Amino acid sequence: MTVIHCFGVGLVGSYVATKFAESGLTVHAYDPQPHRVMGIPGIEIHHLEPDEDPIDLMLDLVYSRDGISFDKDNDIVVNMLPGDIGHSSTTSLAELPWRTVDLSFSEFTPDRDDDKAKEYGASILWDTGIAPGLSNMLLSLAYDEMGALKNGEVRVGGNPTGPTDGWNYMAPFSPIDVVAEYTRPARVIRDSELVTLPALSERHEIDVPEKGKMEAFLTDGLRSVLNTIPAVNLSEYTVRWPGHIQRFIDERESGKLDVNGLTSEWQYNPKIPEFTWMEVTAEGHDGRKMTWRVQDHGGDDGHSMARATGLVTICCVEEWLRDPNMLPPGVHPPEALSSKAVQRIMSRMVREGVEIEGPLISGPVP
Repeated sequence: MTVIHCFGVGLVGSYVATKFAESGLTVHAYDPQPHRVMGIPGIEIHHLEPDEDPIDLMLDLVYSRDGISFDKDNDIVVNMLPGDIGHSSTTSLAELPWRTVDLSFSEFTPDRDDDKAKEYGASILWDTGIAPGLSNMLLSLAYDEMGALKNGEVRVGGNPTGPTDGWNYMAPFSPIDVVAEYTRPARVIRDSELVTLPALSERHEIDVPEKGKMEAFLTDGLRSVLNTIPAVNLSEYTVRWPGHIQRFIDERESGKLDVNGLTSEWQYNPKIPEFTWMEVTAEGHDGRKMTWRVQDHGGDDGHSMARATGLVTICCVEEWLRDPNMLPPGVHPPEALSSKAVQRIMSRMVREGVEIEGPLISGPVP
């Protein structure tokens, strides 16, 4: 029987773990605060100490406890721990001959462990969220269709459905990771060259259908596509309600920004309606354009960012279960998936209620 080992069961991780359990898979959840999945049939909980490495605990269970095993040909690890904690786990997983789907997000990308993973026989698929993740896959579809791109742009954000008091924002992920996103220089492609620009620069107004005017600004989200998608210009912009990022800039420059305080000020409130929206546009050198728009307002099974992000991760795991030889040893970006796999992922997301408009999503793909 296939077992899914979920490292981290926060807002997104709990959605992923629950979906797997509901599908009949056996799930082991590792987290210092696993309350979101407690009592869910099919999920066995393993409490982590604050500084405990989930891999150490998992290996202890595999080698010392009856009934716990790891079948490298059938089981998969899904790393959904935040920031540097998640990166540390992924680095360790590169030394084990297992399959890993990695949703952790930090400044240090897993591709630096590619040689080590090949040496140890580890296969890692990384950045499997909506952006990076689905955005990479869509840019890859555009590249397959049109060749090297003239322009590629991603605009994405999870926000309340309308402006709210205060920050006009709720953080679906760790606020510390959001602050890192706002401060880490943005790597982009300009005139076919990799350049680094200040985060939050190139701020501009956009019109989001049915929502109205919002703001978009550069953040460092392109990651692997900087090296895999040939383009004259590539950019990723984070989308927020007007006023949010200006307040962040003002408080940072005045010295009043309390990063720790943002944990409570940006805390996710399930009573406030919210949505996730992404637009991916690509233009070929022949003038052709391809555009996708993805939108979700959440549902009874989770908030929008958990669903939009978690469903991509779930679908990547399902693709790997469908084809155990999908990826060889090494560290692989999401755009390494085949176009048919990407189309299946989009079709599955649409069936789950995520709105996707754009080419190559006409129906289920065998």
